[in-house]
Amino acid sequence: MKDTFDIPSPCFVMEEQKLIDNLKRIHHVSQLAGVDLILAFKAFAMWGAFPIVKGYVKGATASSLNEVLLCNEKMGTKSHTYCVAYDTSEFQDIVNGSSHLTFNSLSQYDLHEANVPDEVSIGLRINPEWSDVKTELYNPASSGSRLGINSEALDHLPARVEGLHLHVLCESDSFALEQVLQHVEAKFGKHLRQVKWVNLGGGHLVTEKDYDTAHLVSLLKAFKSKYEVDLIMEPGSAFVWQTGRLYTTVLDVVKNGGVNTAIIDASFTCHMPDCLEMPYRPHVYGASQEKRTDAIGYRLGGVSCLAGDYLDTYWFDKEVSVGDQLIFEDMMHYTMVKTTMFNGIKHPSIGIQKVDGSFEVLRKFGYEDYRDRLS
Repeated sequence: MKDTFDIPSPCFVMEEQKLIDNLKRIHHVSQLAGVDLILAFKAFAMWGAFPIVKGYVKGATASSLNEVLLCNEKMGTKSHTYCVAYDTSEFQDIVNGSSHLTFNSLSQYDLHEANVPDEVSIGLRINPEWSDVKTELYNPASSGSRLGINSEALDHLPARVEGLHLHVLCESDSFALEQVLQHVEAKFGKHLRQVKWVNLGGGHLVTEKDYDTAHLVSLLKAFKSKYEVDLIMEPGSAFVWQTGRLYTTVLDVVKNGGVNTAIIDASFTCHMPDCLEMPYRPHVYGASQEKRTDAIGYRLGGVSCLAGDYLDTYWFDKEVSVGDQLIFEDMMHYTMVKTTMFNGIKHPSIGIQKVDGSFEVLRKFGYEDYRDRLS
């Protein structure tokens, strides 16, 4: 696939119109249900797109001081902040940049509560001990999880707690959320009428084409009415679901032991880690993931020295050659925020394809970016 504009390789390319379409759907759900949907930086923090995002949502959620500062600077608002643990040396700066502050444990609440001004709303993260997430690496509700407070440890709410926060989903549907809420009610029901807000976290894939938004809206409105609370949702992937690609170029084709491997100028471990961790298997333009007798199979190999930096076989209608462009679909969420410069490998550029069809490179990376991460 070749586009009419010149894209550097490798390059993450956001498609502006697709982002706008997602934002419109998110805004519509927010209005219908009467809930706040805010952007989770943990999945997407490409601030060059924030001027568009700000037209549709009120704010963002942060999980570190750096994300708090990014929210303040580039979203122009204070953040809903949750950190697994707060570093005392950073705490005042985090508080100053936050409208909501959630603690992961009662010990963290006891340590820091006195330093939180009255205008910042305090919450506790709870663990409903149920999730539909099958990959343990991504399951916050697993046995012995360090994330959130179990019901038996929360006999009563501390005096200043105004909200409860939970996050146990990952690219899930509204029916999974329904089950989560049933567990929340069963385990934390006595606290729900005492708080002002409940943050339902992320993992709500509301922009996926088969997502039942009518069921979601009904579910949220019923829960809000029953407990008279404000509801907050902070999806990350949903904002940028299927809104952009990673453009790469084939550098070499290695044939060894009957296996063909097309080596690209990017890396799965460096630039697309969910492909190895989740594992997430992206679509590649012009290739099939299903074995075909009339096609040629190629592993797709990253350019790092990690032995496992590859994806198993994709099938192509013709031979893959040096210089060919390979395009990975749906590469906006959990990519740029998780990239590394392992091996000093060139970081993909970041660009945006505008609604009018024009293309703009927002950022290129070079030696100085690699050098200045070290000392």
